[in-house]
Parts: sequence; structure tokens; C-alpha cells
Amino acid sequence: MSLYRHRLPQLAGAAFVSDGGMETTLIYHHGRELPHFAAFTLMDDAEGRRLLTDYYRRYIDIALRHRRGLLLETPTWRASADWGARLGYDAAALARVNRDSVALLDALRATHQRAGTPMVISGAIGPRGDGYVADAGMSATEAADYHGEQIATLASTRCDLVTAFTLNYVDEAIGIVRAAQHETMPVVISFTLETDGRLPSGQALGDAIRETDAATAAGATYYMINCAHPTHFDHVLDGAGDWRHRIRGLRANASCRSHAELDAATELDAGDPIDLGARYRALRPQLPGLAVIGGCCGTDHRHVEAICAAYDG
Repeated sequence: MSLYRHRLPQLAGAAFVSDGGMETTLIYHHGRELPHFAAFTLMDDAEGRRLLTDYYRRYIDIALRHRRGLLLETPTWRASADWGARLGYDAAALARVNRDSVALLDALRATHQRAGTPMVISGAIGPRGDGYVADAGMSATEAADYHGEQIATLASTRCDLVTAFTLNYVDEAIGIVRAAQHETMPVVISFTLETDGRLPSGQALGDAIRETDAATAAGATYYMINCAHPTHFDHVLDGAGDWRHRIRGLRANASCRSHAELDAATELDAGDPIDLGARYRALRPQLPGLAVIGGCCGTDHRHVEAICAAYDG
């Protein structure tokens, strides 16, 4: 059974940290090829599982040092039907890799969890299409059907919640929330933003949150922002309405480049960890509900350490 599904500690005031940019870390720092950015493929060989285990242990150490809870995200951002098919995974293979990913994290939690440092397992879900381009939209019903299979698999494990990252239009978010509601599974929606602070679909962040909540009876447990630099959206939060209180997580990019620039880049832009930490701290008054801090593309344990140090200082 899940440890925290019915009592998520990050909703009760506990301060949490998550990991950094898993895929960029594995590709650029460890030289591991990840076709289609699919880290879940590492679960299929012993060396890959060892690499993932070592990756997570860095963030376990950070959480223990800073006495923060740790949100352990599965490496399953691409482990859904369309992406799996491109990599030769059928439905049974995808179900197995989703289950095995949770089991890996559950074993780490059993070994490392301490009093004052709860470890919550989140099943990571990614967009059906390109996370940066809103060009292949589904209806909310189609999105619920598509993502429902992965969510149902994760709900059958010791996973505590599911988190949908890098979403770029509202209908997909609504469908994911409805699919999670069907499984009685806590769900977090994380939107990505362009340099103007809007979703790639062009919609304003506040409008996206309000629309998703209106269509799902506020079914998302909370919202996050990921895969954008603070300079892309800090101005959006100035004087913002009550919707900003629904944002409880932030996983920013290391680089202040646009999505298009990052897509075209051939080298990693790791930015400045200290500056990124300072920008997180500057966002504290604008995001009073922020409970989960971590990183996204280009970040690694150095950035997350700097973010924790600045945010808690």
C-alpha cells in the first residue's frame, strides 16, 4: 500500500525538495544515450538501474542534509503508449517498467527515509506530444483515455501521487486530472511556460489554472511550473490573483534560453547555480504556498543544493 496517498505531507506544511534535470544529467554528465529523452529505458539493464540509483542517492543526501522531505519522481516521463511504441515497448512492457520504477524508489525509501525527512513517490507523466510545442492537441476526453492507462498502472503500485510535467495546453491537463480522479489518485499538474510567461499554447498561466480547476472541480491536488527559467515568469506572478496560491511546486531550468533555443542547442547550458538559488528565494513572497523545490533541464545536484541553501537561508 502507498504510504502517503491519503495524507501528502507537502500539503501539511512540510518543506520538500525534488531532483534536478534527470535526462540532461544522464545524457551530458554520464554520457548515456536516451532516445526521445526516455529515461525509463534504463530500467531494463543492470547498469541503467545502478545509474538511476546513484542519481537518486545524490538527492537523498541533499534532503537529509537540509532536513527537507524528498519527492522521488519516477523516470517514467516518456513511459506512455505513443512514446513507448517508438522505442519498441508494447502495453505490457510499459506497465512493467512503470511498476518497476516505483519499486526501485520504494526500495530506496525503505532504506533512507528518516524522521523529519518523509519520502513521497510520484509517478511522472509526460505530454503525449512535444512538451515545447502545442501542435497536436487532444480533447480532454481523448487525453483522459490516452493517459488513463499509465495512471491506472501507477495507481496499482506504492506510488503516492502522479505528476504530469511539461504540459503546454489545458485540455491535456483536464484529461489527466479526470483520469486520476477515476483512479482516486492525487494528481499534480505542472505547466511549462515560454519566455513571456505564457503556456506554449499562448494561454496565460492564471487562466490555465482557473480553467483546469473549473473543469475538474479543482481536482488537481496542486500545480507546479517546470522547464522554464524564473526570468520567464516572475513578472506574471507580480500582483497575481488567488490562483498563484494553487502553485506549490517549482522545477526551473538552469538556462534562461527559450524552448526553441534549448531544442537547437548541442551543448548543455548549466547556467549559474548560485544565481538560480537567489531567484528561487526572490520568488518566496510571490508563491506563498511553495512547498516543493527542485530543478529541470540543465540542473543537477549542484543547482538543487544551491536552491535549498538560498531558499532556507
